[in-house]
Amino acid sequence: MTEAAKARTRLVLVTPVIEDAVEFAPLLEQACRAGDVAAVIVQVAPEDEVIALSAIRILSTHLEGTGAVMLLSNLPGLVDAAGADGAHFSGLDWLQSTRTSLAAGRLAGVAGLHSRHDAMVASELGVDYVMFGEPDASGRRPGLSALIERVSWWAEIFQVPCIAFAGSLEEAQRLAQARADFVALGDAVWSRPEKAAEVVAKATQLVRQPEFAD
Repeated sequence: MTEAAKARTRLVLVTPVIEDAVEFAPLLEQACRAGDVAAVIVQVAPEDEVIALSAIRILSTHLEGTGAVMLLSNLPGLVDAAGADGAHFSGLDWLQSTRTSLAAGRLAGVAGLHSRHDAMVASELGVDYVMFGEPDASGRRPGLSALIERVSWWAEIFQVPCIAFAGSLEEAQRLAQARADFVALGDAVWSRPEKAAEVVAKATQLVRQPEFAD
C-alpha cells in the first residue's frame, strides 16, 4: 500500500434511529455502494431486543458485499447475535462498563470525548477509534475551528484512528484536510433520503482529494 493510500480519508455513515429497517435498508445499501464507506454506525431503539435484533439482521443483509463494517451504537450485547463487526460507545463510562461484553476480535470505538484527557484515556483503553464532533443529545456540536484543532492534534500524535463528525459536505472536506482518518456523516446524508447516494458520492470525492475538490 502506498503512503497516499494509507493517508486517504474514508467515510463512516451514522444512521438515524431506525424505526423501519425494511424501508431503510435499501437506502443504506445504495448509499454505501455510491462511495467509499468504511463503516456504518447503526442506531436502533433498544427497548425490545428481539425487534432490535431483527432490524439489525435486515440491515446486515443489505450491507453484505458493500465493504462497510457494521457497528452497533450502544448495543454491545447484540453484536455477536447480530453478526455485527463491533460496537460504538457514546461515552467513556459506557465503554468502561460494558466493553467486556464484546467477544475478542470485535471492534470498539468511542465518542463523547469532551477533552483531550478523555481522548487519551480512550486510547489507553485500547479502542479501535475515537470520534470527535458528534452531536450531543440536544443536537449541539462543537464549532468547526475547535473540531479541526482537535483532529489535527490527534493526527499529529496518536496512532489510533480518528473519526471526525461532519455536519455538511463543506465540513467533511475541511476535516479531511485536517487529516482525519475517517469523516462521519449523519443528517447531511439522511435529511433527504432520496439524495443519500448522491451525497455520499460527492462526499467521497471531497475527502479523497480535499485539496483539489471543487
